[in-house]
Amino acid sequence: CFSCRSITVMISIKKSKLCQILKRFSNRRLLVVGDLILDQFIWGRVNRISPEAPVPVIEVTKEASHLGGAANVVNNLALLGAKPLLVGITGKDDAGKYLLKELQQLNVDVEGIVQDPDRMTTVKTRILAQNQQICRTDRENRFPPKERVVKKLIELCDAYIDKADGIILSDYSKGVLSKNLMQEIIKKSRKKKQFLAVDPKMNNFSAYHGAYMVTPNTKEAEYASGIPITNESSLVAAGQKLLRSQALDYLLITRGKQGMTLFEGQNCSHIPTVAREVFDVTGAGDTVVAVLTLAVASGASVSEAAVLANHAAGVVVGKLGTAVASTEEILSSLGAD
Repeated sequence: CFSCRSITVMISIKKSKLCQILKRFSNRRLLVVGDLILDQFIWGRVNRISPEAPVPVIEVTKEASHLGGAANVVNNLALLGAKPLLVGITGKDDAGKYLLKELQQLNVDVEGIVQDPDRMTTVKTRILAQNQQICRTDRENRFPPKERVVKKLIELCDAYIDKADGIILSDYSKGVLSKNLMQEIIKKSRKKKQFLAVDPKMNNFSAYHGAYMVTPNTKEAEYASGIPITNESSLVAAGQKLLRSQALDYLLITRGKQGMTLFEGQNCSHIPTVAREVFDVTGAGDTVVAVLTLAVASGASVSEAAVLANHAAGVVVGKLGTAVASTEEILSSLGAD
């Protein structure tokens, strides 16, 4: 039974406590299972319209590639001193080789990555001009992996789960995280009493049933609950419905410029945004789920972890491209000396 009718609590936690938690991140082991993505960025400038069609001509000035999806979750964890245990799939292609190389440079063990010759590595290419995204191209396979690959993923998860201090499921709906695989992992996390958080996709919510926490954005929460979120009352109704229907312990709805709202039992608590400027939200959800789970694995309460995740998100949205937040940047956001 849920008695929360409105969001009346604004989470306030001493900065000194948050700083102490942040400093305990080092060497925590987090199992990350999910869709590995290569994020490519092409920057340029627009000075004319094409004579061939009414579209801008981009004069390319810079290109870059970054770890994306579950690989970006791992990137966030590694930068904060944690020891990620990664399980996922790449193709046997140049993009997959690049991902493996970048992960190895972070000292991440890549033995949990299955190279599947039947799939292409997911590549998202964003084209930007004058700091605005013009378009995005996606190269991907979204069909489920073959049975032998799924069996290998389960074996890898079984091997890593006992070593982990917490678990993250990074679902980008690219076919790696099937409902059966997620339910296997969720049930094992419950049995071992390991905190597990899911960064969700709106079409897959029933697959997260029984997870400790799910971190949807507003659009995902609307779709999954069937309740349009237009004000505080509808936000509360949507959050409560998702908690009940999916048997979750916690739900964190990320709301962009409006901050985050944490649903915990009968309590609904709001965390105002700390972002000064928002340049790019790419990868912000990866940062939220990484810092949140790492903080809980380091002894924080879920409320404390959510506040830290909010500060980390405020750092990354102030950067262009797929970004991460360092310990120093989060400490700076907290106002620590």
